[in-house]
Amino acid sequence: MISPSPARPTVAHRTGEAEPTDPASPSRRSALALVAVLGALTAVAPLATDMYVPGFPAMGEALGTSSSVVQLTMTAFLAGLVVGQLLIGPLSDGLGRRRLLLSGSAGFVLFSVACALAPNVALLTGARFLQGVAGAAGMVLARAVLTDRFHGADLPRHFAVLSQVMGVAPIAAPVLGGAVLGVSTWRAVFAVLAVLGALLVLAVARAVPESLPPERRHGGGFAGTFRAMGSLLGRRTFMGYVLVVAFVSAALFAYISGSSFVFESLHGVSATMYSLIFATNAVGMLLAGAVFSRLAGRRRLDTLLAAGVAVCLLGALAQVLLVLTVGETLAGTWAGLFVTAVGIGLVFPAGMSLGQTVGRSAPGAASALLGGLQFLFGALASPLVGLFGEDSSLPMASIMLVAAAAAAAALAGLARPWQGHGAPEATGRRAPRGGRDADAG
Repeated sequence: MISPSPARPTVAHRTGEAEPTDPASPSRRSALALVAVLGALTAVAPLATDMYVPGFPAMGEALGTSSSVVQLTMTAFLAGLVVGQLLIGPLSDGLGRRRLLLSGSAGFVLFSVACALAPNVALLTGARFLQGVAGAAGMVLARAVLTDRFHGADLPRHFAVLSQVMGVAPIAAPVLGGAVLGVSTWRAVFAVLAVLGALLVLAVARAVPESLPPERRHGGGFAGTFRAMGSLLGRRTFMGYVLVVAFVSAALFAYISGSSFVFESLHGVSATMYSLIFATNAVGMLLAGAVFSRLAGRRRLDTLLAAGVAVCLLGALAQVLLVLTVGETLAGTWAGLFVTAVGIGLVFPAGMSLGQTVGRSAPGAASALLGGLQFLFGALASPLVGLFGEDSSLPMASIMLVAAAAAAAALAGLARPWQGHGAPEATGRRAPRGGRDADAG
């Protein structure tokens, strides 16, 4: 059974923000500190994913193995992220957030040290999987804590911050890793990650109080917490938002895995120029997130989500049509990817906000499904670009287009944004008629 939640603050402003006198609202200073730490927790996984990539050749030589086997260590980490989120998220609905955050961050430190000391690739792969499981705690619980602590227009604004962190961290990670490799070996990268993890343990202990009091936790032990996840899986609207985020994530991962080949091998740009292109598209995502933050309290979240999916679909479609009609062009590919990146920058904060709002009865489980399927779909999409050929940008563009079209289908067929589910908490509008029953139709 789910313990009854205390009364929610009433919505008094047109922006949907909670009453300023609400005693549960954190002070501005503590709120900023909290969001800063949650953003840092969100950055851990992409940093741990990509920081050691520049050291792949040296790792293969040091461990006496092939590059494909070394790449399996990244696959193991991504698998750990998926498994960890799907386990830790629902468990936190019954056990609370803080102790799982502390133990997960401490585990990340421990397994980072294990990676740094691994004598062979088999032990490194196992340590990377466990590092992913532990690192998942920060990602999945950051979203759950935000849902616990913030309401109204504040919630999507803070989700926009987490989305922007997710956009910057993958770009910064190889640069940071390269800097470490410039003065040391690949093992030092994992030592740096261990130090970052230790700093996060201290930050969580200082700035992240328990956000889920015992009276609001799920009863029934482990079985009860996972039954809540099963209930969310049966909710059409919630799964619609989950699939929108997951399919758009697949488009993003296809872009990340295929863009270096497309620009460097196909169009002949230098590695430095590719970094500039990648950074420019990331700036597009960041600008979209900033625009979302400004509009979140003024426009319906479902409208912003639909706009993001439409922009993402338009960018992917433009890429395919340009290749089929004009042919391979650097400017056309760059422009299409930039437009797609802008759409992604709108979809992630809007989809996460709406999904967490609809799944507010079990925020940890909701965060687990949103984040777990996001990385699962992304990991499945990544190898498809190379599988369908490397003599054209069409495979990357086509996979991105299919993923964007699937996101649009999930939005229209399952989420049905015109029905306004999730809107009362996010924008202060009146709940749709039918309540939860309307979600099942």
